[in-house]
Amino acid sequence: MKFIRAVALTSAILSSNAGIVRVGNARFTVITPQCIRLEYSPQGQFVDSPSLFAINRDRRDTNYRLAQKDDQTIIDTGQIRLIYTPDGNSFSDKNLKALIQSDGKEILWTQSAQNKQNLGGTRLSLDDRYGRAPVAKGLLSRDGWFLLDDSKRNIIQDNWLAERPKNSGTDWYLFGYGLDYKSALKSLTAIGGDVPMPRRYVLGSWYSRWWSYTSDDYRKIVKEYHQHDFPLDNLVMDKDWHEKGWSGYTWNKKLFPDGEAYLKFIHSENLFSSFNEHPQGGVTPVEDHYSDFMSAMGEDPAQRQVLKFNAGDQKYITNFFHFMHEPLDKMGVDLWWLDWQGDKHSFSNRLDWLNEYYFGQSKQNGLRGQQFSRWAGWGDHRHPIHFSGDTISGWRTLKFQIPFTANSGNVGAFFWTHDIGGFMGFRNGQLLTRWVQFGAFSAALRLHSVKFSFLDRRPWTYSPEEEEAMQIAFHLRSEFFPLTYTHVWQAATDSVPLIRPLYIEYPRIKEAYNNPQEYLYGDDVLVAPITSSGRGPQKIASQKVFFPTGVWYDWFTGEAYQGPMTKTFFNDLNTFPLFVRGGAPLTLQPYTERMTTEPLKTLVIRVYPGENGIQKHSFLYEDDGLTEDYKTGGSAQTDLDYIRNENQVSLVVSPTRGTFKEQLQERAYVVELFGMNPQAKVTVNGTETISQYDSDKNILRISVPTQTIRQSLKISVLD
Repeated sequence: MKFIRAVALTSAILSSNAGIVRVGNARFTVITPQCIRLEYSPQGQFVDSPSLFAINRDRRDTNYRLAQKDDQTIIDTGQIRLIYTPDGNSFSDKNLKALIQSDGKEILWTQSAQNKQNLGGTRLSLDDRYGRAPVAKGLLSRDGWFLLDDSKRNIIQDNWLAERPKNSGTDWYLFGYGLDYKSALKSLTAIGGDVPMPRRYVLGSWYSRWWSYTSDDYRKIVKEYHQHDFPLDNLVMDKDWHEKGWSGYTWNKKLFPDGEAYLKFIHSENLFSSFNEHPQGGVTPVEDHYSDFMSAMGEDPAQRQVLKFNAGDQKYITNFFHFMHEPLDKMGVDLWWLDWQGDKHSFSNRLDWLNEYYFGQSKQNGLRGQQFSRWAGWGDHRHPIHFSGDTISGWRTLKFQIPFTANSGNVGAFFWTHDIGGFMGFRNGQLLTRWVQFGAFSAALRLHSVKFSFLDRRPWTYSPEEEEAMQIAFHLRSEFFPLTYTHVWQAATDSVPLIRPLYIEYPRIKEAYNNPQEYLYGDDVLVAPITSSGRGPQKIASQKVFFPTGVWYDWFTGEAYQGPMTKTFFNDLNTFPLFVRGGAPLTLQPYTERMTTEPLKTLVIRVYPGENGIQKHSFLYEDDGLTEDYKTGGSAQTDLDYIRNENQVSLVVSPTRGTFKEQLQERAYVVELFGMNPQAKVTVNGTETISQYDSDKNILRISVPTQTIRQSLKISVLD
């Protein structure tokens, strides 16, 4: 229902303007139909500056109904009906309540109500954790509402961190959404800011290890990835790249005598570099630019003192970036990894502000902002990507990371990565293999480990069987990358996680809440990673899978399963429960060692039989992968539509819409249709065409030569 704004004012209402209603010492701001800001200040001092969470102060919804009934003020958004009865006191059950719509029913909310069915959020990190760890509450709850308290968060004034006014009082955000979880997440980003797209290379394959590698060692590793046929996109320099100590910004000349030449080599290989830093140690006298930094700070370099790192000091942090970061950025460092900031069990110097500041500083030369850090609380969704810290390796840790990653989306942390294999612990090739399979269908496939000689995560240092199984998963990551990147854009645009708990798509089905071992990867891929040790020579392990409504196909066997149903699967080391929705055109690419930079010269479209007469739609999203041009139209989309009518199949690829830098204007297509008659009649744009049948995969393969992307493509198959 569309509400017409009708205002009936009395002396109790001081003002009502553009989504803001003030009643005495209370103020209410309608953000969206599912979110209202609730403020109470005894002195009437309200906060208009953005906070580290609520960055979009201009975001308001004026399409609500405001009414006065006796001494009550009623704000009705259609989703939330807020009733306030001023009594001269702070918010309480006596003066404030809300009725929230949920499937035709009304949920009563009061400030003392308990959010008992909260679906969980995330935590700062999983450092030193083995197995499960408690997490804070998230936005989504089966109660149909969530109250976010922003009363104590710092604000931003003149682009810098500031304290709130002392008497600013209560600052709450009431989210009321019923079972419409997607609207809740959309409301979160409406006030808290959009989740930006990561740079494309961070979504690929990373090699990271805390080890005293030399520049020649890294060159050798690049060569090994090629020799063993594994894709690679990002090489990480852990702390030993710089001079002694946890903090440092000057090359360790013994390990990197040719730092700048090394970075040129990395870029010549179409790779990217990420550099570890622990800035809390400050700027020490060993730094090349120590004297320049100290002079800029008004200190005598000859004293060789170390000024304590202070992210809240604008002069300090400005000079710190200018003299420590900028020379290396100009040399070719692509990404800074902000590691522990403070001692091992606390965050000093405000990680939430550091992530905000670092992300802003990374927007140089038109690049999209990029951060790699631990989670720093509400609002940090604006600074992807996040990693879970120094976990302890083990099956229980891997098992917990599945729901932990999926539920992290409930606070807007849509792109979460882990130390694949676990940061520390014993060497276990089977465990690493299963972790890699999970990583292949997460935000990034990032290997990492502590400085133990036996914990090298390079797959070819394990048994041939384990290496082969990991290679299959790495190749899948590469082949699925166009689909992955499309759903990364969808996450940023529609505020829906890349990795989704089933309840986001199926909130009314109880099984969607009872199967945390699985998740949706985008719209049409269902993943249930193996999280237990297998038995026998083939390392057979089991996992339970619940299938939502529709027909789902096993990626490895092609077997079909009609949902809703639950089944336990038994997989050897080379496979894991990976299913795709019938009828959904999957946008893939031929395997490439550089999945994030190789131009998409050939689009592979695979479709498994859909339900008869039901059309399915998907699309391919593209942009330059590095800049913020996508925010102002620098992107392209290609729509795909599939339908099966009895024994006839039709697939239409629409002309590509939109442009971006270095966009290919032509491409070839390979269409793979599962389960078709090898003798089926195939036409491409009305002309009969010869197809190939892959008996091993039961796939009818149709190759279409290179054509302009502005031309439509229609494949028709009569079985």
